[in-house]
Amino acid sequence: MPFTQAAGASLYWKRDGRDDAPALVLLNSIGTDMDLWDAVLPLLREHFALLRIDARGHGASIAEPGDFSMAMLAADVLAGADAAGFARFSVAGVSLGGIIAMELAVAAPERIEKLIPICTSATMDSASWNDRIAKVRGEGMAAIADLAMGRFLSDTAEPAIYEAVRRQLLGMDAQGYAGCGAAIRDMYLAERISGIAAPTLVVTGTRDTSTPFEGHGEYLLARIPGAAHLSIEAAHLAPLEAPAELASGMIAFLQD
Repeated sequence: MPFTQAAGASLYWKRDGRDDAPALVLLNSIGTDMDLWDAVLPLLREHFALLRIDARGHGASIAEPGDFSMAMLAADVLAGADAAGFARFSVAGVSLGGIIAMELAVAAPERIEKLIPICTSATMDSASWNDRIAKVRGEGMAAIADLAMGRFLSDTAEPAIYEAVRRQLLGMDAQGYAGCGAAIRDMYLAERISGIAAPTLVVTGTRDTSTPFEGHGEYLLARIPGAAHLSIEAAHLAPLEAPAELASGMIAFLQD
């Protein structure tokens, strides 16, 4: 199973789909890993060469403790893309993954074909993230599990999916979660996304209470030049609640 070394981390990644198709990188949210995309993969495989990367400190990606930065997480994606042979690619990311995707579009525009930020934002409450980071580092993942799960999924999510996500959240590395939380807390994107040149599809979830359209999706649409919008019936972890709707919108946008 492929691992790529980055500064202070060993990054786990998987290739999938068609080797002769356009390249698409899929990024996970904080508190999940690449399995977040499992229900969407069968719908994307025949159209794209796919790469999934566990964010550092998440899933099988191992990282040294400490505060991570968005530049660091973006560099991780480029390291994974290099290892997989993706010189230029489109990128779709959920929540933290969407923030990393936007950072890539700003910092490495020559690598990014198209951009799909999903249920994400360029502006987050740094004080609340600071509190969450301190709680996780002091008390472990169980201390924030109820808070996170209340935002991850809606009441319409299947119980089996809810339990699987909760188990994964409770079992993950608290230091990895805190490190990525620090990257969200300290991100500097709000004033930079107007420089994004890649064609962009902003995806928002009608049941997303973490990064709703109001104040978050609308901010991205107002500032990313020419950005299109897709609203789907889902909470924060859209690939789990609306995989077919999300995949259909992604394919239409990427193949346009």
